[in-house]
Amino acid sequence: MVILAIGGVGKPVRALDPGEDETWVTVEQFERVLDTVAGRDDVELTFDDGNSSDVEIALPRLVERDLTAEFFPLAGRIGQRGFVDAEGLRRLVEAGMSIGSHGWEHRDWRRLDGRNARRELEAAPKLLADLSGEPVRAYAPPFGAYDRRVLSKLRRSGATRVYTTEGGEASRDGWLRPRIEVRHDIDQEWIDSVLGERDGLYRRAGRIMARFARLARF
Repeated sequence: MVILAIGGVGKPVRALDPGEDETWVTVEQFERVLDTVAGRDDVELTFDDGNSSDVEIALPRLVERDLTAEFFPLAGRIGQRGFVDAEGLRRLVEAGMSIGSHGWEHRDWRRLDGRNARRELEAAPKLLADLSGEPVRAYAPPFGAYDRRVLSKLRRSGATRVYTTEGGEASRDGWLRPRIEVRHDIDQEWIDSVLGERDGLYRRAGRIMARFARLARF
């Protein structure tokens, strides 16, 4: 299957971090993606950062198409301008969406000391669970960055799924799940190659990468 990673939708209402505009799409682009995946069980949708557009723009369009998604907010930015607040988290859950953790701030988890690791990997999901009313056991490391030490800490934290941004296909029951980023310059050609019924470029690349990974174990 294919898992998409979406940043923000529509016109940002806050100042974006450097490079963050690369993962924002227009409402029209977003709707074209949703119309392509509606009714399919081989595509999953995820949203990073917890932008207010998750609730204001994405949620009604997901519900309209009977789609669900998993949202990964930054716990330290809940309620700030341009980000979801506690009520928004509850609205997502009430609509059948799932909540995971993107950490407390947008930091590289490979470079955390002990105190910051506890805040990013333990305090953040706890706060999100308290605010949303649902357990938080899925994680999406910022920048898709991880190493063996990060994965080991996530396992000890009780993570049930960890999402990256490496591209390619994902296993339905996989613990470490690669995602494909939806970027600002997507067009119909991109949608057809990644989400088309035919065997697209990213799917073929995913299988090739998986074969190399298996060979590397021996």
